Amino acid sequence: MPQRPRTHRTPRPRGSLDYNKPPLNLDELVTRLSQRGLHLPDPDRATRYLRHIGYYRLSPYTIPFQQRQSEHLFREETSFDDVLDLYVFDRALRLLIMDALERVEIAIRAALTDHMSTTYNDPHWYLNPDHFQHHGKHTRLLKIIQDTCDERLRGSPDAGEDALVHPSALEHYLTTYRSPELPPSWLMVETLTIGQLASAYRNLNLRADRTAVARSIGLTAPVLESWLQTYVRVRNICAHHGRLWNVGLGVYPAIPNSATVSWLKGTGALPDRSRKRLYPVLVSLQSVLDSVSPRSSWAQRLHELLRTRPQMNLAGMGIPESWADDDFWRRHIT
Repeated sequence: MPQRPRTHRTPRPRGSLDYNKPPLNLDELVTRLSQRGLHLPDPDRATRYLRHIGYYRLSPYTIPFQQRQSEHLFREETSFDDVLDLYVFDRALRLLIMDALERVEIAIRAALTDHMSTTYNDPHWYLNPDHFQHHGKHTRLLKIIQDTCDERLRGSPDAGEDALVHPSALEHYLTTYRSPELPPSWLMVETLTIGQLASAYRNLNLRADRTAVARSIGLTAPVLESWLQTYVRVRNICAHHGRLWNVGLGVYPAIPNSATVSWLKGTGALPDRSRKRLYPVLVSLQSVLDSVSPRSSWAQRLHELLRTRPQMNLAGMGIPESWADDDFWRRHIT
């Protein structure tokens, strides 16, 4: 099978300025917000939040409330609670998305190991380089797994002081079996990050294997490959507690053209302006949940989170005003 061509992007040029901004203490930061027109009815309360959240984590949430073409001046009557409310909303959104990502990621891990192990009747199928397109990437995969095993053996034993405390499955394998040196597939996939999992899936040699894994969670192989790349980015943002609701992801889920993939039903349900926003990510997560967790209340919880948000939030996420009326969502919400 011919290998897919690699794409290399030329790095963008670095900026030309020198960073020379002095650090400011909390009182100075609160004063700066006040001077820019932010209403602070309780400066001490604002200081407490800045101490435990951090000014530079909170500052991106001030941007939607600033006057356009100004030096960070706030619109009239904008209060600290307006900014804090947006921050709290984004946190709730990250937690909700992580809930869906957990289910999706676990389902992909299970689909990969179940298909490859049973199809080839080999719990250690991943040791065979013939299953992979790029042998260099396969070698790096094995090193990642080997390093994880070595680190586990160098670490302190998992204590088993009572009947409720058990060693991890990986530690049990390593301290019980001599050969094969690396664990079976169902343990191996649990050692990988989502990025490493995505790389291993893309590197599978046979399209038939990639197709079978994708089909088990209701997708096609090209769609799963695309969505996994997006999920890597989204999960990293969530894991580092970053701003999500209106951030530029850089990678966005492919729009499926197969009727077998659950997707929005209405004509124009995903406007062009929404395709490079968070909204198609939300749709993609529900699409997988339709297959792996069809009775999930995730869509209802998403609707509950979004239904009272201002239009600014929906626009920043690329969500149409009547999004919940589409049959794709309505069957889960009503």
